[in-house]
Amino acid sequence: MNINLDDPKLTAYALDELAGAEKAQMENAVAASPEAQQLVRGLRELSGTLRAEYDRERASHPILHHNVVPMPPKDEPWSVSRRLALAAGIALCACLAAIAIGRMQRRTTLELAAKAGTAGGPTIAFSNAVQRPLDAVITELPPESTPPPEEEPPPPLAEPKPTTAFRDSAVMASSDPSAATAVAAARGKLMARQAPASLSAGIASGFDKKTEAQRQDFNTARYGHIEENPFLAAAENPLSTFSIDVDTASYSNIRRFIENGSLPPKDAVRLEELINYFSYDYPQPNDEAPFSVNLDAAACPWQPGHRLVRIGLKGREMPNEKRPASNLVFLLDVSGSMEPSNRLPLIKQAMRLLVDKLGENDRVAIVVYAGASGLALPSTTGDRKEQILAALENLQAGGSTNGAQGIELAYQTAAEHFIKGGVNRVILATDGDFNIGTTSEGDLVRLIQEKAKGGVFLSVLGVGDDNLNDSMMQKLADKGNGNYAYFDSLDEARKVLVQQINGTLVTIAKDVKIRVEFNPTRVASYRLIGYEKRILRKEDFNNDKIDAGEIGAGHTVTALYEVVPTGAEANPAASVPPVDPLKYQANPASVATSLGKSGSPELLTVKLRYKQPDGETSKLIERPFVDNGAQFASAAPDLKFAAAVAEFGMILRDSEFKGNGTFGAVKEWAQQSKGTDANGYRAGFLELVRKTEALKAQM
Repeated sequence: MNINLDDPKLTAYALDELAGAEKAQMENAVAASPEAQQLVRGLRELSGTLRAEYDRERASHPILHHNVVPMPPKDEPWSVSRRLALAAGIALCACLAAIAIGRMQRRTTLELAAKAGTAGGPTIAFSNAVQRPLDAVITELPPESTPPPEEEPPPPLAEPKPTTAFRDSAVMASSDPSAATAVAAARGKLMARQAPASLSAGIASGFDKKTEAQRQDFNTARYGHIEENPFLAAAENPLSTFSIDVDTASYSNIRRFIENGSLPPKDAVRLEELINYFSYDYPQPNDEAPFSVNLDAAACPWQPGHRLVRIGLKGREMPNEKRPASNLVFLLDVSGSMEPSNRLPLIKQAMRLLVDKLGENDRVAIVVYAGASGLALPSTTGDRKEQILAALENLQAGGSTNGAQGIELAYQTAAEHFIKGGVNRVILATDGDFNIGTTSEGDLVRLIQEKAKGGVFLSVLGVGDDNLNDSMMQKLADKGNGNYAYFDSLDEARKVLVQQINGTLVTIAKDVKIRVEFNPTRVASYRLIGYEKRILRKEDFNNDKIDAGEIGAGHTVTALYEVVPTGAEANPAASVPPVDPLKYQANPASVATSLGKSGSPELLTVKLRYKQPDGETSKLIERPFVDNGAQFASAAPDLKFAAAVAEFGMILRDSEFKGNGTFGAVKEWAQQSKGTDANGYRAGFLELVRKTEALKAQM
């Protein structure tokens, strides 16, 4: 049985509320899931902590004690003590903003409230729950020792208009803000009645170290495992093939970790995304190709006996006034996990920045999804900004996450307003916490892959922290002919959606693949730095059915190889066990060596294949390269800076290939190559290195 970490039954199991076959089934599921075991342990510890705190409050406040309803028998399904633990969990979620246990506790409390009422009074709407009388929910709770001031009851929820497309939650995007007011008021009363005053104060100011450690235990962020590229012998493996990558999410995500005082998980550090976060001064293409190809090399600064080879692409720039008409669909996650300020509120701010850049020839639709999906704004021309912004402003978070249903509706909406020769793009903004409907990563990737065949491209904007599904979002962007960025701040949103708007929206070449052929008489071995998730088989290079990466207008793409020249004192690939000689054909090593006997001075040859954005047949570009033996001190400033970023990433990953590099050396290389730095991104990198060095020193 695959277990859903957001299943309310998991909470009930942790609090010993299940019995019989249901309990046995959940026990088996938890036993098979380390993440579930961690959640259960943490929930039980948290419940015990809250119970102890509550008992202490009762002992120190006899008046409060006399006003508490007697404890029911232990076998009653939802005892008052357990309600107290769950309610305090809600308060914890509200104050800490975005931890996974908060989501689970809040959902369980909503179910409790749905069971509690009888009839009469204003109603409160819960996602995926029946509507229950608000007064009945409140009156079932223990009375307060001092009656609160008279409050006006929250207005009843407005009936949904016949034209609305929402089918899940009254708190998702109601045009009547009273819906959100009623829900917020009910939530506040529940917490005020169920949590002792001093406990609430303690939560507001932060729990002790033990509880903070528990919060970290509930971190369910998901990062795909990275097995770093090894050194390969050029004689046996002369070809290196990979798909280009313009994603930048990894850099802004690790910046979030470091700014918050912790080091990122190793698998969150993708070197190619760190390197490509920065633009480099490559020349514009001077022929009909959509991008230029640039090659240079210098001594490798962390292994001076090796060479560092750089391959740089520069997409043709496009003035804003020449950007084609855009057909955009904002696909926004408005589920409960998106409530904190660094999620849906940040996305709404980011979308406003983008809307401000659109004109009368552009179109915007807004599709939202939680337990169900809906069309919050039909496709609307970009000059009707007030209407678009009002639709954004009305969005509120609540419910479970059915991402697949939203994807279906978003692509359908984009197809209905398809602009031939224009920009047709779905912009998905989410924390990736898909938990109902189609939740399998494989099924979601296949769904996106199928939708991409219709000519609509995809951009993925990630937000959030403790439940960030980075692995899922990276794959969706890759298979959706798009790019993946992570917003850790509004400044990052401005970089992606304003300063680099053409690169983000306008694709100038798709399915771009790179093949490097190394000359075995010049190269003993080599290693591609990063791009582990983008490696292709050598047979894939000429196969136009194989998907690869996209380049946007003005984008730069950089790839680095660490190359061991023939005759070097040590060859890392020499430690790899040899392959037995082939029986039925010539040994590849001997063939490669014989082909290289011509004595060519070329170190390598780079080949690239790409397709036009609306094309299905690839074109070929080929560039040979001769290494002139430059030292690192005289290398181009951009190569130095790319090397600094790469070494920083390897130190963060504690890579076996980091050589003799240090944070001090990284700062020196970056300072030497900072250049004009118009937007301050390179200065920001230097500051990030300093903060990381300080964090490391504290460990």
